[in-house]
Amino acid sequence: MGQWAICDYEGSDYPTAFWGEERTYEDRVERAALRALLPRGGRRLLEIGAGFGRLADLYTGYQQVVLLDYSRSMLRQAQERWGHDPRFRFVVGDLYHLPFVPGLFDVVTMVRVIHHVQAVPAALEQVQAVLTPGGRFILEFANKRHLKAIGRWLLRRQSWNPFLPEPYEFVPLNYDFHPRWMADRLREAGLTIEARRTVSHFRLPFLKRRVPLPLLVAMDRLVQPTGRWWQLSPSVFLRCRASWEKPLAPTGAFFRCPACGETALREEPDALFCPGCGHRWPRRDGIYDFKQA
Repeated sequence: MGQWAICDYEGSDYPTAFWGEERTYEDRVERAALRALLPRGGRRLLEIGAGFGRLADLYTGYQQVVLLDYSRSMLRQAQERWGHDPRFRFVVGDLYHLPFVPGLFDVVTMVRVIHHVQAVPAALEQVQAVLTPGGRFILEFANKRHLKAIGRWLLRRQSWNPFLPEPYEFVPLNYDFHPRWMADRLREAGLTIEARRTVSHFRLPFLKRRVPLPLLVAMDRLVQPTGRWWQLSPSVFLRCRASWEKPLAPTGAFFRCPACGETALREEPDALFCPGCGHRWPRRDGIYDFKQA
């Protein structure tokens, strides 16, 4: 483990510092896109990079919801919000080594996460592995080819070309992606795009100051479906379908060891024991912890 760098929000004030009133617009339009793309219900849903559980109230149609994050402190906040609901499980883990048996989840969601991912193909391979045959994956990514970036490039106010396909790392572990590049990576991972929605079309400070929030959100919701034809907004949501040529998870199986791949983990009072490599993965106050650092 640890082959690729991972963006860690451990101990950060992200819920309050980032998701303040000035980002209510982004929160509402992202919720609208996710609600439109999310299957109404199913047996199991996994959210990768769930953070403090901002979107968890949208998962009411699922029998079991697993919130996974790399930050223990963020996941503890999610547990404080949603731990009263027995449908929820809380797991600290690494998206490059998901601690679940293959074919376990009907739906996987990943919102505001992949822009921190250094090795996108490796992460998408993990997503494909844990989905059931024909399962759905809802992905949000930061769009490199949006209108503001195009305008700035044409006016020579930025050096990078938004039309080139390769990802642009604007600060360490923060990437913007070209829609065609992302579509190619998804196809290589065996994930077929079913639907596209473009989001945050009006993410401009002067609009957010001058246009009433309900009107701005309504306008964004109205134009989100145009994503099926073109993607020129800062954020893009995709719904993908996993391959049908894959097995279901074995009956009763759930976790697997992220270090060696063993699926027959043994429950202990405060840990999961792996007979394959001898590792004990702790369970602290209801949170399963598969983070080695």
